[in-house]
Amino acid sequence: MEPWEMREWYADYLDACNRHDLDAVRGFVDPSVRRAHLPGGADAWVADLDDLFRAFPDWRWRRIQLVVEEDRIAAHLRAGGTHVGDFRGIAPTRRHVNVAEFAMYRVANGRIAEFSGGGYEFELLAQLGAPRV
Repeated sequence: MEPWEMREWYADYLDACNRHDLDAVRGFVDPSVRRAHLPGGADAWVADLDDLFRAFPDWRWRRIQLVVEEDRIAAHLRAGGTHVGDFRGIAPTRRHVNVAEFAMYRVANGRIAEFSGGGYEFELLAQLGAPRV
């Protein structure tokens, strides 16, 4: 894909995420996607998003910066939502959280083949009042 096509592709992916359309999201993710420090595979990817959306039904991402180089995408995003369901063992707090997310993707054949990044989970848990470990 050309860089402009990768940008449009990522906008479509982010739109599917913001609509919480897990079937559409699955179409953007390779069935055997590798994720740094997380379980691999599209099923694990979709399950993690499902958990997030159940806890934060208004969760949305907003793109801050996108860098495309060859088959790689680097994304800086802001994300947030209101905590109304259990999340990682934390009962609903009704707090609105707002976190920064940094993600690196490798795209192959129009699907996410590799992912690394994140780092927002510590910020998110802190905003929910979780004790630091």
